[in-house]
Amino acid sequence: MTLFIVRRLVYGILVLWGVVTVIFVLFNILPGDASRMLLGQRADISSVAAIKKELGLDRPLSIQYLNFLNDLSPISVHNTQDSGSFWYLSHLKYPSAKVLFRFGKHAIVLKEPYLRQSYQSKRNVSAILLEAFPKTLLLATASILLAMVVGIVLGIVAALKKDSALDKFLLIFSSLGMSVPSFFAAILIAWLFADILGKYTGLPMFGSLYSVDDYTGEVYLNLKNLILPALTLGIRPLAIVISLMRSALLDVLSQDYIRTAYAKGLNSWRVIVHHALRNALNPVVTAITGWFASLMAGAVFVEYVFDWKGIGFVIVDALEKYDLPVLMGAVLFIAAILILTNIAVDIIYALLDPRVRLA
Repeated sequence: MTLFIVRRLVYGILVLWGVVTVIFVLFNILPGDASRMLLGQRADISSVAAIKKELGLDRPLSIQYLNFLNDLSPISVHNTQDSGSFWYLSHLKYPSAKVLFRFGKHAIVLKEPYLRQSYQSKRNVSAILLEAFPKTLLLATASILLAMVVGIVLGIVAALKKDSALDKFLLIFSSLGMSVPSFFAAILIAWLFADILGKYTGLPMFGSLYSVDDYTGEVYLNLKNLILPALTLGIRPLAIVISLMRSALLDVLSQDYIRTAYAKGLNSWRVIVHHALRNALNPVVTAITGWFASLMAGAVFVEYVFDWKGIGFVIVDALEKYDLPVLMGAVLFIAAILILTNIAVDIIYALLDPRVRLA
């Protein structure tokens, strides 16, 4: 088991290194000058040169890539004496850095990954992402819980009412839910439930997790704003869970041991709950664990439409402002979450089924 976990961790690190490399190459071939973005188009030549030196943009691309890896790595090499060096151990950049050991004027340092600073706000990208991440996590969790609970129930109903009008309606809903783009679903749901039916539902079209009182300026939690974004983001996994649950349950109900259970005189409810449902849930659980990580990456349009200020909103805002460090940091952050989630799921599968360890 230990070897299996180590192998998965090594694979994850290699995948993350590949993602880092691709992101660095893609964002460095884009047109535009970071120093001009920071100083404005009327900046003088000396100011531009100073900013390029500070950001390390005056060096060859290969050196910039090594600097980028050094900043991202939790164990890195830094200069402890020359404050003019790009690799200088600045506590403004690395506030939690701990020196492991020194050699000459350099040191091996244990630190948090440094994702650079925003061109617009001058804040550390990691601080921006950590501020937005809990909102995206809450939105993804609410969406996947909605999809799991409602999808399993509707899937069971569809399987038990096979070929009925209700079953056909749920199949049509599943097909539409899997095919409708998230940005279109967000606009449609916002228009229908907040604009057309707003006086009946009382749901706002826009709003984040926290609202500000116009009179007192007090900040308060407003979970009502979560309903429409969670519903929109949960439509696709909900449709998939309904379809998977229906198919899996129909397959299990046709097995010999189910017919044997009925032959023993067990009632339908006990056969479905204690025998069929337990085995039919396996593919559904697999789909849900995979979708949870992807929901966090797929919340970009939903968050922007509903003004839900999570990671997706940060990405779109950075795109509009051409804030490359924030974009690169957000993409890396999401990639790391996806990789860690996949590793955790692989380990859970290996614990539940020893045959997986041989793969």
